[in-house]
Amino acid sequence: MADPQDLWNRVDEWIEGRFVPEDSALEGALTAQAAGGLPEIQVSAAQGRLLELLVRMSGARSVLEVGTLGGYSTIWLARGVADDGRVLTLELDPHHAEVARASLDAAGLADVVEVAVGPAADTLRGLTERFDFVFIDADKPSTPTYFTEAVRLSHPGTVIVVDNVVRQGAVADPASSDANVEGIRGFAEIVAHDPRLRGTAIQMVGRKGHDGFAVVVVGE
Repeated sequence: MADPQDLWNRVDEWIEGRFVPEDSALEGALTAQAAGGLPEIQVSAAQGRLLELLVRMSGARSVLEVGTLGGYSTIWLARGVADDGRVLTLELDPHHAEVARASLDAAGLADVVEVAVGPAADTLRGLTERFDFVFIDADKPSTPTYFTEAVRLSHPGTVIVVDNVVRQGAVADPASSDANVEGIRGFAEIVAHDPRLRGTAIQMVGRKGHDGFAVVVVGE
């Protein structure tokens, strides 16, 4: 039997070769990220295209990203935003933010994206504007905090996407007490018990392993 991860990698390559052709800006962002010593934990190209499409379908003009890393996912988000729209992305590490800003500038998106440096929870608490679309992909133990703040900064119709919600299936393992898993479970409990929120999670397999996205829409 073929190794499942090898199969998932090959299918991702097939998908990307037909639906998600890379370009110089995205390739440059990955190269800069590697050269800067940043961890290779960014979304895949197929996932990035999904983010772009979700932003486009929602008609978002204001996008909030929690967790910039090297700016790869930020480029995808910024490409989906409506004309005259903007992206605010939050990054803890100043070096990561520096790498991201350079890649965003090279992609011609410096005027679209603002990179805010500092603890995301603190930055979020200081915001008052409303966002049309939010992508959360930062430290998983703090996901409930980030999500709660994202809901506060939302309006009816805001779309919130949370990454890495399956954790190789550990979210369904009652024996797991991993802090990352507990963070995702805490987020899921908020969605389950807030009548304003309608959401689901979709399992994914690919070069990132077995994981998934959650998509939540904020109601009245």
